[in-house]
Amino acid sequence: MKRNYFLALISAFLLWIAWPPMQFTAPILLVALVPLLRAIESVILSDQPAKGRKVFFIAGLTYLIWNTASIYWVFNSLNAVLPVWVACLISIIPFGLAAVLMTLAFWLYYKMRRVAGKMLSYAGLISFWIAYEYLHQTWDLAFPWMNLGNGFAETSSLVQWYEYTGVYGGTLWILIANILAFEIGAQNDTVDEGLKLKKKLTMALSVWIVVPITFSMIIYTLYTEAVNPANIVVVQPNVNPYDKWEKPADVQIDHLIHLSDSLGQANTEYFIWPETAVPQFIEEYTIRENPSYLRIQQFLSKYKNGNVLTGIESFNLYDKQETPTAAFNKSAGKYLDYYNAAVNIENSSKVQFYHKSKLVPGVESLPFATALSFLKPVFASFGGSSGGFGKQDHPSVFYTQSGLAAAPVICYESIWGSYVADYVKDGAQFIAIITNDAWWGNTSGKDQHFAYAKLRAIETRRWVARSANTGISGFINQRGDIVQSSKWWVPTALKQDINLNSDLTFYVRYGDYIAWIGCIFAGLFIGLILIRSRKGNYRTES
Repeated sequence: MKRNYFLALISAFLLWIAWPPMQFTAPILLVALVPLLRAIESVILSDQPAKGRKVFFIAGLTYLIWNTASIYWVFNSLNAVLPVWVACLISIIPFGLAAVLMTLAFWLYYKMRRVAGKMLSYAGLISFWIAYEYLHQTWDLAFPWMNLGNGFAETSSLVQWYEYTGVYGGTLWILIANILAFEIGAQNDTVDEGLKLKKKLTMALSVWIVVPITFSMIIYTLYTEAVNPANIVVVQPNVNPYDKWEKPADVQIDHLIHLSDSLGQANTEYFIWPETAVPQFIEEYTIRENPSYLRIQQFLSKYKNGNVLTGIESFNLYDKQETPTAAFNKSAGKYLDYYNAAVNIENSSKVQFYHKSKLVPGVESLPFATALSFLKPVFASFGGSSGGFGKQDHPSVFYTQSGLAAAPVICYESIWGSYVADYVKDGAQFIAIITNDAWWGNTSGKDQHFAYAKLRAIETRRWVARSANTGISGFINQRGDIVQSSKWWVPTALKQDINLNSDLTFYVRYGDYIAWIGCIFAGLFIGLILIRSRKGNYRTES
């Protein structure tokens, strides 16, 4: 039994060294689960009692360690703004909850093995895992950071085919490769039948790995961008997020303008500032009277087609509760909604707002707010409104006077391939990611977050212009190549002529179709488990 736990630890280690921001190690993901599969197979074929519990603990060990080692930095960001006990509680979501869901996929695989053959059970394992990933990007506790397909972010030249499949194609590739590699090792090559099967499986695994990589490298080599240039400036002000609310707003706005002006030119069409760059709570209906807004418009007067896309924290007041997140404010005598928002300011009276939709559970939103409404006063004591920030359900594209279309993606939202694809489907010609990664400190969190943007570029074939409050700001082209990037904790600005694109990829058109198929089969397989278990149709190998 100790050997099985040791194998689980090996898988955890392999997954960790293959994960961003590690360089060049992502292909290890294609075999990283083999030790875990061997451990689980050992339990299944044994005559031990309580096999299901043993499978759960073995798989749970792998995923708890892998998750914690890869996203340890989450605690930094939570502990910085919340009491320690609250930070620990919320950390359960990324560290523990995701590990439990991953483990459940393997536990359900064990249940399938009890009532069905190995090949059908493998199909079940793939479906259960994909269903877990889809669940973990759609419910109120969403955190799809550790979806397997994200693991190729640092070696994006190998997954250019994500423009057809999205990251779920990567997940499918990894799972099938691991199953084939495990089956190769499980064959008895001392007999002719086992040796023949081993050769066939080895050939199948070689094809399964080599063909997608070859296809990807062909796409990468032959891909050329249509020339449709726009001059963009991204700004990294490097403001300590713990001090920003203490510094005068006009000083910070002047700092942003100074950095922008240092690279601005006559044809610059966008100056992109980071998440919550404007250090004020601004009422949206009266923004045109706000001194920061007027100062930005004054700055833009020298740039004929210039726009500022910046993050702000805004609010709206209502006479009645118009949204579930609006809370009654006694001093104003009205209902109040706060937003983590992006705003587009141009040389006219037109102002466009976008309200962040993918909110961080526990920090920006109260999960399952209706059922947990009794916790709203506690949540409110940590900042924000009592129901969390307000949001919108569908992305908004910012359109400029000159016809540019930008996707304002705020921080956490950039890890949702399908959500970013919706911007593009609605007309976005490039992706503007605004974020504040300073909460995490100088950890691998900022590197992972930046690397994931490369996958969004490939899926949509759009340039990414990324403005972070501090490290890493930069530009990523349509192949997912980093063209420019900033250093950590350095105030700077970067300028780039990017190519706009209006073509839609297969993935943008059809979204997470692999996830939908996986969820359908997962439901069917769970039904099979329930029906055959009730009838007592168990296989002898279980």
